[in-house]
Amino acid sequence: MKTVGRRSVMGASLGLAASTVLARPYVANAEATTTIAWINQGFVQQEVEAFRRTAAEYEKASGNKIDYNIMPFMALNQRIIAALTSGDVPDLIFHDAPATILPQNAWDNKLTEVSDVVEAYKSQLSRTAVAASTYYNNATKKRDYYLVPIKQACIPFHIWGSLVEKAGYKLSDAPDTWDAFHDFFKPVQKSLRQKGMRRVFAMGMSMTTVGPNDGNGLFMYFVVANGGRNIVTPDGQLHADDPQVREAVIKSVAYLTTAYKEGYIPPEVLTWNDADNNNGFHSKLFVMDLDGTISTELAMINDKQAYYQDSVTRGLPRDNSGKQMPAIVAAGGGFIPRGAKNVQGAKEFMKYFMQPQVMNANLKGGLGRWVPAIPDLVKQDPFWLDPSDPHRQPYVTEAVINPTIPAFEGYNPAWGRVAAEQLWGQAHADVIKNGMTPEEATAKALKRAQEIFARYPIAQS
Repeated sequence: MKTVGRRSVMGASLGLAASTVLARPYVANAEATTTIAWINQGFVQQEVEAFRRTAAEYEKASGNKIDYNIMPFMALNQRIIAALTSGDVPDLIFHDAPATILPQNAWDNKLTEVSDVVEAYKSQLSRTAVAASTYYNNATKKRDYYLVPIKQACIPFHIWGSLVEKAGYKLSDAPDTWDAFHDFFKPVQKSLRQKGMRRVFAMGMSMTTVGPNDGNGLFMYFVVANGGRNIVTPDGQLHADDPQVREAVIKSVAYLTTAYKEGYIPPEVLTWNDADNNNGFHSKLFVMDLDGTISTELAMINDKQAYYQDSVTRGLPRDNSGKQMPAIVAAGGGFIPRGAKNVQGAKEFMKYFMQPQVMNANLKGGLGRWVPAIPDLVKQDPFWLDPSDPHRQPYVTEAVINPTIPAFEGYNPAWGRVAAEQLWGQAHADVIKNGMTPEEATAKALKRAQEIFARYPIAQS
């Protein structure tokens, strides 16, 4: 997908889906203003078009202008870091995965607090979205809202149901506990190879040492499935010495590295980036993987056989103790850098965007890759749980209806540093390449995590 540059003229064609938006924002300023905004380009083109419609509707309703530049994820991240470092910042940044940016910069007091925007809708937001929007500021020694949450997402399973059937199995027969569910796909691989698919693997697990995101998300789902959800708690503390947490990390490293060494995971996963697992799925390199959002499936939406018949999106099995497992959910939306010249204009636009009907129309326009941060929208609009779509319903159920917990980056920016250093991918490599045991690799990773957390003390109330 190519980069979309600064827009020129907003034509009448942009008003299509936004015609469902009935409310108009209250705009406090007497004169029209221009807000400079940087926008994360979505993985499907419809997300870009949906944002353009929302911006056009806001401009029509308010008289204000949104002068925006849409950039791919990595390019936007690089530009944000440079801007926050130099102080030459836009008024607003709209980001799909702000947990890679916000924790450290909130800590460093480089962001504008946005409680006045969020509070009006706080009671309607999911608890997870609220938790994922607050970050600790080391200058003020307290947590505040630094993200205006519009959307949230989780990590579902993506499965080639057609390959499971070709192997002579039924997906409905897969066990409903974590490790056993993964084990189900091992004989599927064996059968497919016997049928001539000699390069197919059971699982496309992103055990990457490169990053930036998918390997960390994958590993934390394994840790939670093994009873380690308290590895970091809401007070920002790391519990590396908790025996249950340590055992959960060891079990997770052991399962993944054993599956790798036994040949059930492609050998190249140690150097995958976040696009490689999507590409691997589309090429049928593997039968199943665990990866964020339903971008994998939406990329095939024009292939009716692949989208509606051959591929399956599945929510989470139970954890290894048999208990219902919460999804780890991240929030996306807008944030305002400190030093922005038009803070009021940025806030007015985000107030408009937070209106339930605006939020809903925008995310539907993006084909549901992200789901609303207001759960009632999912329950009220049949689009979100429409059983005729084989992917959206299980994805939305996992992300909104079933239990969720926020991604750990919001608890302490140290967790973002742990993720950036790819400690879990390095632990896998230590077992696979360097001959360590899972216990030794875990001890090394947790020791480094403790060193990182020591640099981010959070005052306890």
